[in-house]
Amino acid sequence: MGFSRRFYLFLYSPANILGCFLGLLGLGLFFVGLIKIYWFAIVAGLYALGYLLAPANRRLDLKIDAQLDMAEILQALEALAKTVRKMKAAKEVVTLVDSIKESIIEILPFLAKQEGTPYDAHVIRQTALEYLPDMLETYLALPPAFARLHPMKDGKTATQIFIGQLQLLDGEMKKLAVDILKDDTEALIVHGNFLREKFQGSGQDWLG
Repeated sequence: MGFSRRFYLFLYSPANILGCFLGLLGLGLFFVGLIKIYWFAIVAGLYALGYLLAPANRRLDLKIDAQLDMAEILQALEALAKTVRKMKAAKEVVTLVDSIKESIIEILPFLAKQEGTPYDAHVIRQTALEYLPDMLETYLALPPAFARLHPMKDGKTATQIFIGQLQLLDGEMKKLAVDILKDDTEALIVHGNFLREKFQGSGQDWLG
């Protein structure tokens, strides 16, 4: 991670924002004459207090254990979607995650019942257990203000880039669900290869 990226992550961090707010409050008290002596130390102390009191922006562990059985995987997907809602992510992010989750929940049990299916369900399981959780971990680890406001690739914010990735994944999962019901083997292989090539390692590099 380059210096400029680290700097902007700090600048938009909840700790710095709260610290600056309290520091400006201290400056306001100085300018209206409520504090005079040691005003600089008071302002610095208020910034430090805000920095320490702000909630830490910790990276969540959203991974789903590949050893879980089908029922446990479906429960884990439901829990993942609830976590995204609790994190107060953008409304469109919540909607897309729910849609992707519903597609996976529809697909996985159907594949499990198909003995000798010509399509390997491994890619779909990867989507549920790796691609989606990794992407969400990366996005939710960003300071909310940074994700919403700071321009990145082509002038788009992290939230806009992430929504684009989710829209792509959502569309592919919907196509997979339709093709599974149609038993369209060739289409299933095409979609599976696309998912593998597009999203493998996406949790680390989708922000570029």
